[in-house]
Amino acid sequence: MANYYSDHPEIAFHLNHPLMERIVELKEKNYEDKAKFEDAPVDYNDAIENYKQILDITGDVAANIIEPNSESVDLEGPHLENGRMIYASKTFENLDATRKAGLHGVSMPRRYGGLNLPNTVFSMLSEVISAADAGFQNIWSLQSCIDTLYEFGSEEQRQKYIPRVCAGETMSMDLTEPDAGSDLQRVMLKATYDEKEGCWRLNGVKRFITNGDSDIHLVLARSEEGTKDGRGLSMFIYDKNQGGVDVRHIEHKLGIHGSPTCELTYKNAKAELCGSTRLGLIKYVMALMNGARLGIAAQSVGVEQEAYNEGLAYAKERAQFGEKIINFPAVYDMLSRMKAKLDAGRSLLYQTARYVDIYKALEDIERDRKLTPEEKQELKKYQRLADAFTPMAKGMNSEYANQNAYDAISIHGGSGFIMEYKSQRLFRDARIFSIYEGTTQLQVVAAIRYITNGTMLNNIKDMAAAEVSEALQPLKARVEKLIPVYEAALNRVKDLNNQDAHDFLARRLYDMTCEIVMSLLILDDATRAPELFTKSANVYVRMTEEDVLGKAAYIQNFQVEDLASFRAAEESAAE
Repeated sequence: MANYYSDHPEIAFHLNHPLMERIVELKEKNYEDKAKFEDAPVDYNDAIENYKQILDITGDVAANIIEPNSESVDLEGPHLENGRMIYASKTFENLDATRKAGLHGVSMPRRYGGLNLPNTVFSMLSEVISAADAGFQNIWSLQSCIDTLYEFGSEEQRQKYIPRVCAGETMSMDLTEPDAGSDLQRVMLKATYDEKEGCWRLNGVKRFITNGDSDIHLVLARSEEGTKDGRGLSMFIYDKNQGGVDVRHIEHKLGIHGSPTCELTYKNAKAELCGSTRLGLIKYVMALMNGARLGIAAQSVGVEQEAYNEGLAYAKERAQFGEKIINFPAVYDMLSRMKAKLDAGRSLLYQTARYVDIYKALEDIERDRKLTPEEKQELKKYQRLADAFTPMAKGMNSEYANQNAYDAISIHGGSGFIMEYKSQRLFRDARIFSIYEGTTQLQVVAAIRYITNGTMLNNIKDMAAAEVSEALQPLKARVEKLIPVYEAALNRVKDLNNQDAHDFLARRLYDMTCEIVMSLLILDDATRAPELFTKSANVYVRMTEEDVLGKAAYIQNFQVEDLASFRAAEESAAE
């Protein structure tokens, strides 16, 4: 029987990373739950076995329930009835299956009914479910919104809402509006305090809200009258049971049809303040968005894997000119690049998730006691790494998912354009990944300061100091030769001393940074598991070489005056 976890040993490999022991130690707080909860681990090995069991259950549900339902969900989609969103019928089956399997509240402490899993494992679960159906992964993974309520809400709110999410109730984050997409400072949904009822009231419209008719919403709203920027925004909790919010429209989308994207009208809806006023965008949405971006990275890796699977299976079966097409150089070149992107992208995802786990666990410990000076330094170190790596993991994996889905169709040829083949659905689903929760261009904006201030260059040099196996040393030497080329390109951009030029060249620096980082990560993976990753390491390093040298040449030959010609080309095209 198929299993979307155990069929891919590359996922389990990332549970064996050296940082996992520290993550488990922090997450389990020295295993204090073992005396209170029967399912709590007693030591590190017990925790890892527990993770594997949960992943195996998820892999079974994904392969044998969610994936078989995916075509029906894609065709039916959600629909609107009397101001309410109704899921596709098979989506209800998927939700029922994940609830019965206990796959909700996965990151929450056991005292609220959660599984207390680290972000690394949650990302693995997200990847597995996304491989089966990326649209359903959206609905399921939005349970991670509860992390923000856990971090910033009151204990009363935790007791009230977290057990409901652990039992399987759904969530959404209601941020964007018709006139406030990426620029959330322009959010105008109004929050006013009702003195008589002792509660907040929300009025306005939200648009493009994923899973918008969920049970529990986190809502960004303007609480400070007369303000027009982010300092006037606060975060609120809306409970669907209270009423006051209707679904006005469900978007008809290119892909992820199972994931309802709603336009909502708030009419005097009763809500609770989450945390403090005025920090909604400045602090709470940033936490929400970083978690969501890691979730999209995991979603992307799942589709990268499934696109590769589809392309490989078809290439093995399809014969042309008396030979299976997998033996054609053009085809196996495509497949090898798909696999290399998948393995390198997955490595970046889980490295980022591990960084997030360490600093988030230390923040959680800090709620109960003061951290030692060493722990404070550890928190700062891993928070900086998480902040730098998250936009790289989201941006690169969302692009790779699009590329792998595109190549899967190419391998299928004309059949890939036919609706009966899954590759077309993967292609449609993947397109949104590099758009929502911040476009790739916005991921570049988020990452570029860590690139231009030398943080990532130092990280790269630290990573390059790690030992690799003797067999991989020639490949590592090739990556090492790219580092001074990359540094020279970085210095060239700085020397231009022109903000427009910096912005114009930022994407090239971002790509170079990510590719060198992923080359070093995949070399480390291949050192520890050569049977899984040596081929991908060979392919990915060569791809990086090809790309970094090309982009470096572009940057070195770029002049500020060139910007005028690009603008002129745009103006003439517009005419």
